[in-house]
Amino acid sequence: MSADLLVRGGRSLAGEPLEVAITDGVIVEVGEELALEASEVIDAAGLTVLPGGLDPHVHFNEPGHRTAWEGWASGSAAAAAGGLTAVVEMPLNAHPPTVDVAAFDLKVAAASGQSWVDFALWGGVVPGNLGELEGLAQRGVVGFKAFMSASGVDDFSASDDLTLYEAMARCAELGLPLAVHAESDTITSALAARARAAGRVSVQDYLDSRPPVAESEAISRAIELAAVTGCSLHIVHVTTARGVALVTAARAAGVDVTCEVTAHNLILTDEHARELGAIAKCAPPLRPRAESERLWPLLDTGEIAFVASDHSPATPDLKPALEDEQDAFATWGGISGVQTLVEVMLSEAPRRLEANRLQEVIGSAAAERLALTGKASLTPGGDGDLALVELGSPRRLTASELRYRNPQSAWVGRELTARVRHTILRGQTVYRNGELLGPPRGRLLTPTLTPTKSH
Repeated sequence: MSADLLVRGGRSLAGEPLEVAITDGVIVEVGEELALEASEVIDAAGLTVLPGGLDPHVHFNEPGHRTAWEGWASGSAAAAAGGLTAVVEMPLNAHPPTVDVAAFDLKVAAASGQSWVDFALWGGVVPGNLGELEGLAQRGVVGFKAFMSASGVDDFSASDDLTLYEAMARCAELGLPLAVHAESDTITSALAARARAAGRVSVQDYLDSRPPVAESEAISRAIELAAVTGCSLHIVHVTTARGVALVTAARAAGVDVTCEVTAHNLILTDEHARELGAIAKCAPPLRPRAESERLWPLLDTGEIAFVASDHSPATPDLKPALEDEQDAFATWGGISGVQTLVEVMLSEAPRRLEANRLQEVIGSAAAERLALTGKASLTPGGDGDLALVELGSPRRLTASELRYRNPQSAWVGRELTARVRHTILRGQTVYRNGELLGPPRGRLLTPTLTPTKSH
């Protein structure tokens, strides 16, 4: 037997010998010592062999007037350098947002020929676009995204309860999930307005304006609407154990609902927000250490389905240095993290998660939830996507390593013990030891089955 590519002499995340053979872009054999020849052999001695990661929550901002923040070429290059072979891009902050078929086509055109990794797209739910959802489903979105509070951009409006109710009913008919940013706009907007009116505009004032109850109240409301409509619901970037408990209880009662957590809400805290300022601002915000620690066991047990980056970059003027910051409410709320997602999790999670679960949360669990069959898998028949990672070599992340259009991140300066050395997309090397190997080969992914029920 022969193959196009053989990855020889590596080890699994659990430390066992692991070799992978790929032919025609598909994994054909996985084992300890594969008895076959190959046109190309990669020596993975000393490296850990993982399925290529999948980040289900990124903002690449192209096309439109926010491409100075990030673009498909730079964002996907960062993903490839970070061991990801697929991303799922949110309907905002591109312009126009992906709320109709024309916008979907524009985004696919922008990504095609530029993306270094495969990509799928979320469609958007905003007031007034209910009639567009079927067309977006036919184009191949993995699901839809709605905001229950202000999104931060004026071209993607928050959804009121009636919009959510009607959209969930339509999503149920279409067999696609609705993902929601779950924070109460009533609570967060009023607290922010009150603080600013009183001249309280520090980082701590911003943190105080988005209390945990704003998240749990919105999650409860979304779950009730999903239960009534039969909609498959996904809560993005949950930050509290209380929020997860609401999801878990609803799932036990028969509601098809899951949730994700970001790497920054697992690892960074409100102390980092106060120390770093705008670069660590996000919504929902970073929480106290005790709260983030409560999330790890819930990720381990599967009550939190998977991890995402919520990569949401901006230009430096929207993320000013702390000493230049005048108003914490006025700075952009988002953390750049697509390049570091895999390395951060491989650095932080081994003492908290078993190897199989860690591998799931950075890829296969999201691929299963969104019906992206073949991605993030190390089984024959899966896409030939691999990440070869060097473990146990500590370094501090520098801005010079980042391939973002604006190389700034709250992760800069963090000690990492994992470094991606080699990324393979469908049997072709796209990144090796600091170098991108082209041309970009990323292609559009669409769900191949009705999205799977929560488990």
